[in-house]
Amino acid sequence: MRIARVIGSAVSTIKADSLRGSKLLVVQDASVSDEPTGEPYVAVDAVGAGEGELVLIACGSAGRYTQWTADAPVDAVILAILDSLEVGGETTFRKS
Repeated sequence: MRIARVIGSAVSTIKADSLRGSKLLVVQDASVSDEPTGEPYVAVDAVGAGEGELVLIACGSAGRYTQWTADAPVDAVILAILDSLEVGGETTFRKS
């Protein structure tokens, strides 16, 4: 799984049938200290995340193991909204 920040949304009125009703969000990977890394990409939202939230992403074939993405052409899915991160006994992120 990856840690990422939701930085926007993607709207598509025409898409594969298996993606109908899916919310698409633009995310950017983040370090454990919440610093942006890498290029933004689109992920299917399975948990109701919103812009600005820190989330967990499953990528590749693991992204197709939710009830919303089974058998869908999905490469990234948001599986959780993070409340906090602790690394080495130190809290590096806490949702406000």
